[in-house]
Order: sequence, then structure tokens, then C-alpha cells
Amino acid sequence: MSMANTSAATAPTRIAARFDALAAQGRKGLITFITAGDPSVAATPAYMHALVRGGADIIELGVPFSDPMADGEVIQRASERALAHGTSLDDVLACVGEFRREDSDTPVVLMGYLNPFEHMGAARFAERAAAAGVDGALVVDLPPEEAADFNAALRAAGLDQVFLVAPNSPERRIRTVCAAASGFVYFVSVKGVTGDKAAAIDEIGQRVAMTRAFAGLPVGIGFGIRTPAAAAAAAAVADAVIVGSAIVEIIERGGDAAAVAAAVEAYVASLRQGIDGERRSR
Repeated sequence: MSMANTSAATAPTRIAARFDALAAQGRKGLITFITAGDPSVAATPAYMHALVRGGADIIELGVPFSDPMADGEVIQRASERALAHGTSLDDVLACVGEFRREDSDTPVVLMGYLNPFEHMGAARFAERAAAAGVDGALVVDLPPEEAADFNAALRAAGLDQVFLVAPNSPERRIRTVCAAASGFVYFVSVKGVTGDKAAAIDEIGQRVAMTRAFAGLPVGIGFGIRTPAAAAAAAAVADAVIVGSAIVEIIERGGDAAAVAAAVEAYVASLRQGIDGERRSR
């Protein structure tokens, strides 16, 4: 039985189909994050393709924002660089559309903060995002209690809304988040911001299992995962591993675009090998 909450009457979303395929193969997912517009809008689709070549199953594409409160310094700087040359939500959608010219299969989730989405309007955003080839959205500062209108607009357009669960979220809170979520649930492995500290995977396995049971959806673990060994440890307790800051650091170091893309691909491939190695060791 699929964990993706799809009905028999409708085709599965790209996110559901990807998790179903992974489950059928006995594999765990790799979800990778970069910020759109860093270092440029033109470079972003090429870096998205590099993520896929390295073995990413789902791409989280960051919508740059002036006050990314949940993100550490690395991703904050990426947002600053993207905003410095005027990257907008329109540009982010254009990046996805360009990516879709060559890749019609890899799910793309936009991750950001409410203001840019609210400025465009929930219904208009959902319509345009679906047309561009976006599969879902994670709005960090939009709690489920305030998300009904946005959630309804996304669902009407066939898009998923991903929510965050914190490691110290009480059971009642986890139930509330899971009731609103679709696609997958993002389990934050540490108290703090992205890239802030190493994930304590051994301490959160039970809470990940609880979240999965309440949501009936796959659960991805993110924040603080940087090495193949850490990715393997996360894969042992979750359905997917989410990595962002370490990839953004590679882009931040700069250099020739082709060389940066190659470095991104190689790093993601090392994570993929770590995750797949965990599967073989079971």
C-alpha cells in the first residue's frame, strides 16, 4: 500500500510516485536544496540538473527572502546574493520551467517564507506553480492553523504542502501538522537553524516513526546532515534524507559554472552512496 495518500481515482503526484518507486526498490530518498538565483537565475537550472545527476530524488528550491529565520548563515548568504540581483518568485518559477524542458520526472518543492507567496496570492501562485512544473511548497513561517486558504489553493492545483515537525514538538502538535501535510513531512533533526549543528539521529528515531504513523506519509530528516555517514544514519530511521547547507557552500565557493556543477554532482553522489550503503548493510 502506498504511503502517499493518493486515491485510486487520481494519478499519483510526482512526489508520491517517486516515494512509491523508492519503496518498491527498498531504497531511501535523497532530497537536496539550493537557493534559486544563487549565483544567478541563469545558472540555477544547470545546478538543479547536477543535483539529479548526482542522485537526488527530489529538489527543494529555495525562494530567496530577506529574513530567512529558520536558515543558518550559509543559506542566509545565498538569499542575500540572490536578492542582490533582484531574484523574484517569478524568476524562481521560470527556473523550474526551464528545468522541466529536460526533466519531467524529478519532483520540485519550493521552500521559502510566506511574504513572496502572499504577495502573489495563493490561488495565482498555485496556478502558476503548477503550470511551471512545481510539485509542492514548504512555507516555513506558515503554521497549519493559518494555512487553510493556502493549502486549499495548492490542493486545487494538484500541489502538495509540506510541513515541518520539530524534534521537541509534542504529540498533539505532530498530529495537527500531519493532518494538514501532503507529499511528505520534513522532520527537523536539531533544535536551531539549518546547518547549525550535527543531527542527533539516534535520539529521534521513535519520533520519526510517530510522525510517519500520524501522517500516513513519508518522513524526511533534514538540518545538520553533511556527510555520507550522517546521511546513512538518517536513512536508517527515515524515508528520505534532506541536505542543503553543505551544497550551498559548494556554490558559494564559486568558480567556473561547469566546475561548480561537477562539484555539486560529486558531493551529492557521495551522499547517495552513503544512503544506498546503509540499505545494503541492513
